Amino acid sequence: MGSNAGKLRASHILVKKQSQALDIKKKLDAGGDFKKLALEFSECPSKKKGGDLDWFTRGSMVPEFEKAVISMKIGEVSDPVKTQFGYHIIKRTG
Repeated sequence: MGSNAGKLRASHILVKKQSQALDIKKKLDAGGDFKKLALEFSECPSKKKGGDLDWFTRGSMVPEFEKAVISMKIGEVSDPVKTQFGYHIIKRTG
C-alpha cells in the first residue's frame, strides 16, 4: 500500500439536481466515459481532472460522501449521493 495506506481515492461528478444526477448515472450505466461526463457536467473544480479528487484521508470529506466511498469497491460507481453541495455520482478509484 505504501504511502497511501489508510487513504481513499475517488472521482465524482457534482450537479445541483437529482434529475441531472440520475441522467448522468444512466449514461454511465450505458457505457459512458466517467472523465468525459465529469468534464461536461460536473460543477466542481475537479472536473478539469475528470472528477479526480486524488487521495484523501478519512474525515476530510463530508460524512455522506465518505460513507459512500468506504462502502464501494474500487471501480464501482455510486447512485446519486446527496450532500450539502448537491448530488454526487462517485467512482471509487483507490
